[in-house]
Amino acid sequence: MSQNNAATASTRNQSTGVTREGCSVLLDINDGDRLVFARLSPAAKLKIGNKNCSLQPLIGCPYGSLFQLETGPNGPYLSRTIASNQVVCDLSVHISGNDAEDRRDSQINVDSRDNRSLIDNNRAQGLSGEDIEAMKREGARGDEIIEALIANSSTFEKKTSFSQEKYRLRKQKKYAPKVLLRRPVARSICEAYFKKYASKIGFLRVDALSLLLSMANVSSNSDILVVDMVGGLLTGAVAERLGGTGFVCNSYLGQTPYPMDIVKIFNFGEEICKRVVRSSISDLLLQKESSEQIPQHDGVCNMESPTDDQMSLSVGVEDISLSSGAETTENVMIPATRVCKFTKAGEKAQQETIDSWKENGFSSLIIAAPELDTWTLVRDLIPLLSNSAPFSIYHQYLQPLATCMHNLQLGKMAIGLQISEPWLREYQVLPSRTHPCMQMSAFGGYILSGTKISST
Repeated sequence: MSQNNAATASTRNQSTGVTREGCSVLLDINDGDRLVFARLSPAAKLKIGNKNCSLQPLIGCPYGSLFQLETGPNGPYLSRTIASNQVVCDLSVHISGNDAEDRRDSQINVDSRDNRSLIDNNRAQGLSGEDIEAMKREGARGDEIIEALIANSSTFEKKTSFSQEKYRLRKQKKYAPKVLLRRPVARSICEAYFKKYASKIGFLRVDALSLLLSMANVSSNSDILVVDMVGGLLTGAVAERLGGTGFVCNSYLGQTPYPMDIVKIFNFGEEICKRVVRSSISDLLLQKESSEQIPQHDGVCNMESPTDDQMSLSVGVEDISLSSGAETTENVMIPATRVCKFTKAGEKAQQETIDSWKENGFSSLIIAAPELDTWTLVRDLIPLLSNSAPFSIYHQYLQPLATCMHNLQLGKMAIGLQISEPWLREYQVLPSRTHPCMQMSAFGGYILSGTKISST
């Protein structure tokens, strides 16, 4: 009974968007400068700059909460705060029409200035490093230090409003770092890995991932056959969209399953984890082809990473640093005894379920295996689909998909074949500063999609 209550409470916390001890979270430090995956525990610590702070205050808080690094008698700690834009929105409700008009006029006057008369000779700041350290020893908060720096700057009032905002933001990142508590979902996880460790997910961008799922028609009560060699991101995204209905069959060549440690970051409940199963391709093809015709790629499998049991089950903090500075990021690991146990996803599929798939076929097929030969893989897996089932295949390069598409056309195995190239442009949306971001990913890979037809 106690286990059922615990599972019910866990599901309730997940549905209401509240963190709990043992769950994984994505910590956004200083508006994307660093992205950290962490597993919440009283023993978990996060290093920001040269200070280690506990993640205990994050337990029981809703996703989207904003925290600021403060220094107290017992050392640095994370204090929950309110986002500045939310404060501005709350205050704007109480501004009368005349006050708003006066503020608009003053804004126009400020924006008409420029920075041509400013001289950067490092003499504008009246506070020295010793003065700032003295303020820290006296217990001054980060916001107080920032206001003191602004008050002692001889050029701050002469700057434009945009320059003033940049100055304030730069000092805030140094003296009052902020941590945003984000929910780890398919989009946030894909964006975080793509920014720093794109090779771990096969350079799969978030728009390509969404297009991959849509073209495969991933919907509730579907049985999806997945070949996932991108760390488990594709498997987790499919399971998230299914929402505990249907099955996700993570298939693999040889005897060693491909690692899918990213699935643990999704915080799936027991119901969804039971729907994520594994099966080797040889088991799925056992009754369809003779053992001599089943392809074996042991050389590829042996080059893969260890299985999930050997992966970082006890790792508390995984740092994805996006800053180019000299700041080092040392992570304190959570002891394995303090990590809460979750239902493991990816158990071996039962023989009864495999027999049902062999008889009825899968609802769709999704492949993201850049290290395997695409046509050989598709040729063996297409017969496992039911008639009129869609499929989508991702690859970083065009030629393997073009070869696969040509062979499918010659073999009359599928219709509606098309190769799509996803295109994404990210914009900065700010007052008087809306423009495309200067540093964007210009390439998002290719996707081959189609519909399987009967060969008879």
